[in-house]
Amino acid sequence: MSGVTITMYGIKNCDTIKKARAWLDARGVAYQFHDYKTAGLDRNQLEDWTREVGWEPLVNRAGTTFRKLADADKTNLDEPKALALMLANPSLVKRPVLAIGSGAKSRRLLVGFSPDAYADALASK
Repeated sequence: MSGVTITMYGIKNCDTIKKARAWLDARGVAYQFHDYKTAGLDRNQLEDWTREVGWEPLVNRAGTTFRKLADADKTNLDEPKALALMLANPSLVKRPVLAIGSGAKSRRLLVGFSPDAYADALASK
């Protein structure tokens, strides 16, 4: 894995983030952590992710932030509306987002935490 940049995006206090970080730490995988709450969420980056994986996988519909949205915000959800909601409420972004490599064309993006998916992605780098 030497020479490959790995960045985990999420929220420090999220239980899934804690599990993913513990998994990486236990395997000695070096990574940077970007906390949406303290460092913000960049529109261009979110748009890049949407082009790579689609907007649907990025929306955390299971979280309390989504459930607390007004019904008008949750209905007829499309990409522009979802992007605006995620930028206004970073907790709506499913966590973690793991970027392995850098640059949209030379990286792999994983949304959510799965030990098997992490192992497969990291083994191929």
